Amino acid sequence: MNRFVSPSFYLRRLPFAAGACALLAALSACSSGPPLFLSDGRPTIQVQCPAGGDRDSCVQQARARCAGAGYDTVDNATTGDTYTLVFACKAK
Repeated sequence: MNRFVSPSFYLRRLPFAAGACALLAALSACSSGPPLFLSDGRPTIQVQCPAGGDRDSCVQQARARCAGAGYDTVDNATTGDTYTLVFACKAK
């Protein structure tokens, strides 16, 4: 049994398929980022600095944001020419 399916059949379903693809892309993007909060409730902060230079600028940004309380490194990564530091301030 070989049935012919008209092109309009596929064209009517195109908006649904495009919406489903967009939804899947959005959901996958959400899972790749750093956590917004740690399990103990502390918020995380992300800073970036040049990867080729001195990464001390990221450390200085973390210290400044935590106002002397110190911080815990959650994640760090180098992508291209950018170094990314994700951290959470310690409780005072």
